[in-house]
Amino acid sequence: MDDSKIHELKLFVESCQSDPSILHNPSLGFFKTFLQSLGAKIPPASTPGAENGHTSNKDIVESDLELDDSDVVKPDDDPPQKVMGDLSIEVSDESRDLAQSLKSKAIEAISEGNLDEAIDHLTEAITLNPCSAILYATRASVYVKQKKPNAAIRDADAALKINADSAKGYKMRGMARAMLGHWEDAAHDLGLASNLDHDEEIGATLKKIEPNVHKIREHRRKYERLRKEKKVRATEHAKQKTKAETEDVKASTQTYGEVVSIRKASELETRLTASSKSNQLAILYFTATWCGPCRFMAPLYTSLASKYPKVLFLKIDIDEASDVAAKWSISSVPTFFFTKNGKEIDKVVGADKSSLENKLAKYAS
Repeated sequence: MDDSKIHELKLFVESCQSDPSILHNPSLGFFKTFLQSLGAKIPPASTPGAENGHTSNKDIVESDLELDDSDVVKPDDDPPQKVMGDLSIEVSDESRDLAQSLKSKAIEAISEGNLDEAIDHLTEAITLNPCSAILYATRASVYVKQKKPNAAIRDADAALKINADSAKGYKMRGMARAMLGHWEDAAHDLGLASNLDHDEEIGATLKKIEPNVHKIREHRRKYERLRKEKKVRATEHAKQKTKAETEDVKASTQTYGEVVSIRKASELETRLTASSKSNQLAILYFTATWCGPCRFMAPLYTSLASKYPKVLFLKIDIDEASDVAAKWSISSVPTFFFTKNGKEIDKVVGADKSSLENKLAKYAS
């Protein structure tokens, strides 16, 4: 496969990682089936409406991270070290010297590859001098060589409990955590060790795990941002819903002796529904700012609203509420519709004052 095809495939995989729902596209059914045959678990399709800005109640599904875990080992499940030392005992100079001698023997055994022997020497040394952080840290280093990260972490913790500035304690715990794939914790420990006493092994380990740490942090930032955006969208959606409900309540509120301006179809529907429930006569006055006859009829319409306070007087600008005008098939203005119980009962087209007054008197009585 040439480089361009590989690049295209990589882009496609990245798209699937950022939005797994695209795998539910019927045209990608063959690929989805192939992934499932390999044991892949395909996240459920996104909730309908999410594309239109509506938020889903489901959590954002995080894609898997591709990390370099080639050096990760299976956790050791050996029982905790039997000899961890008694910190309450008073260590004599003789015991301290014997412990140092045993440590030297352990170092020699390590150089010869006799790790079990080194563990034995160090364990005996810890028994003699349980207050030495370096003894625990050195035994931790042997456990690291034996690929026993949990045992190493226990010894490193003991070293750091005795000496919170033990560079070797942080180093060994960091290396052990890296062996377990605890990348961020490992980077933290190794960073502290480097600040206290940097060496090439710390630098090399940090260099190897930093790409994984970077991926994890970028991954976390990405999904924290997505969740924050989702929360913002949900908040905004809730605000819009509350605003719409408030407007609907306001729109349904009975008005007496006033002309009510309608700006959208839902507002008109709410008003007419409320008037229908109360068996109220409603008049829809379709107008336009550029219409001369409309300006001629406007003062009369306002005065009639005061004269007939039990009638609902509505005004719709056909340019501002074009959807309402289209629904009512308005071809000229001014036009007046008389409605009751949700049905049109009469209408007046044009600037006919007497006709408007006569019909209003007829239906309002």
